[in-house]
Amino acid sequence: MRVSIQKLTKKFGDTIAVNDVSLEVRDQELFFLLGPSGCGKTTLLRLLAGSISLTPVSCSLASGP
Repeated sequence: MRVSIQKLTKKFGDTIAVNDVSLEVRDQELFFLLGPSGCGKTTLLRLLAGSISLTPVSCSLASGP
């Protein structure tokens, strides 16, 4: 599976939880999210899992190479 995110931003009211995140994780790569408490790691994972709704954004999950 491949994950590609371009310029993802998520706000809760006036609070910016994830700001302008772009990344690509290719098939068979390991990916780690590291950072201090409150920096948006869990929010990003919840967005990818579909637990939190996305606003219009370029985000794709693809299977295969």
